Amino acid sequence: MAFQDKELVCKDCGSTFIFTVGEQEFYAEKGFENEPQRCRDCRNARKATRSNSEPRQREMHTVVCAECGVETQVPFQPTSDRPVYCRDCYQNHRVAR
Repeated sequence: MAFQDKELVCKDCGSTFIFTVGEQEFYAEKGFENEPQRCRDCRNARKATRSNSEPRQREMHTVVCAECGVETQVPFQPTSDRPVYCRDCYQNHRVAR
């Protein structure tokens, strides 16, 4: 498939930018189906604001390990129908499978 440079319009700032042949080949190689919607400056600005924002804190729940009985915390609300393990016991169960 022969690619040609395409002129696209940034959805954030409205300026035009070139979607180069090299970029199109990269997108095709990675299996990306959509063309970029933002120019390089707007993409970089968006990445910078996302990386500067505080990561969302997980709510931790205190539980007792079903195997060794140690108190631990997990990042999900446990249900009574499934056992919950501490980190070490969980790793042992994963290796045993």
